[in-house]
Amino acid sequence: MKGFGILGPGRILFGRGEAAKAPDLIRAFGVRGIVVHGATAARAQDLVNQLRTGGSEVLMLPCGSEPTVNMLEVALADARAFDPLWVAALGGGAVLDMGKALAAMLPAPAGLMTYLEVVGQGLPLQAPPLPFIALPTTSGTGAEATKNAVIGVPACSRKVSLRDDRMLARIAIVDPALTDHCPRAITLASGLDAITQVIEPYVSTRANPFTDALTRPAIAMGLEALMRLMQSEDADARDRLAWVSLCGGLALANSGLGAVHGLAGAIGGVVPAAHGAICGALLGPVIAMNRVRASGLGAHRLAEVAQILGHAFQCSAAQSPLALAEWAKTAGLPGLAAQGLAEDQFPSVAEAALLSSSMKANPVVPTAHELVLALMAAK
Repeated sequence: MKGFGILGPGRILFGRGEAAKAPDLIRAFGVRGIVVHGATAARAQDLVNQLRTGGSEVLMLPCGSEPTVNMLEVALADARAFDPLWVAALGGGAVLDMGKALAAMLPAPAGLMTYLEVVGQGLPLQAPPLPFIALPTTSGTGAEATKNAVIGVPACSRKVSLRDDRMLARIAIVDPALTDHCPRAITLASGLDAITQVIEPYVSTRANPFTDALTRPAIAMGLEALMRLMQSEDADARDRLAWVSLCGGLALANSGLGAVHGLAGAIGGVVPAAHGAICGALLGPVIAMNRVRASGLGAHRLAEVAQILGHAFQCSAAQSPLALAEWAKTAGLPGLAAQGLAEDQFPSVAEAALLSSSMKANPVVPTAHELVLALMAAK
């Protein structure tokens, strides 16, 4: 058995009602901090009110879309004037990424491009981040458990990561009640992202016993929970999907991802589509692509995944990637064309994806042509 390490948040609280503990836990990091929230402040207002009632000074900062360099720079200017001691984020993956990036960059002596991967120097942070506390309100990205923040760079038509082991949350509070009645389209897209993030680490070339223990049982659980939620609201299914999302975040932080996320990062830089929707459209085609040339353990694990999918969709393992794609389409997930990606952009997206850090752990080393074919299948 190869050696491996385990990285994760300093403390994880999981379960319904756990979010009620957030004010006291956050207050322990100091009297003054930032709460990052989604497009409207209403969702975070109760948390902020409780913090203020307890004597905390709180600056609320919005994150209404997936963060970009410009959004982060504007937020940093406001945050530095406030001089916070901690950063908390309550929202979906984009909100958590913004909070995580703020916590990392506020103490940093250099500019953002010093630390961004691919388009920047990709250097480690030169100062420890502020304490970061994560409260996810969707089940998808697992960003509460990861060591990176994804930032859009419109000038380069790319989405890249700000990454450092110290960016992990000090406290991650995963309360499935915060995801109850999440809109259907968001549930579908983010849920498919959660499923992708337990499949890709499982078939990753960097998989290890820790990530295997999280991902292998979560694949079927996530599929079952998401299929149930596409029928009707169900608290137990929300609980299970939240667990799968957390498992995916822990797994990707410790074994990497694959071609779905390699492509998704490149696509996200050229079209304003939701990350989860992109991943959902790509998952079936990429599984099919990988199965053609995978060998050894990778081939065995991809066959396992295909069997799990086949059981869920009542078809053969060979047909299961297509069955997954058809089910997602029937449930309302748009293809890549409907998400704004034009066919003449496929070659450049494929070339950009080959340079992605996510691609490095894919079970096969794909060619640009193979990636273009996967994009065509996801169109």
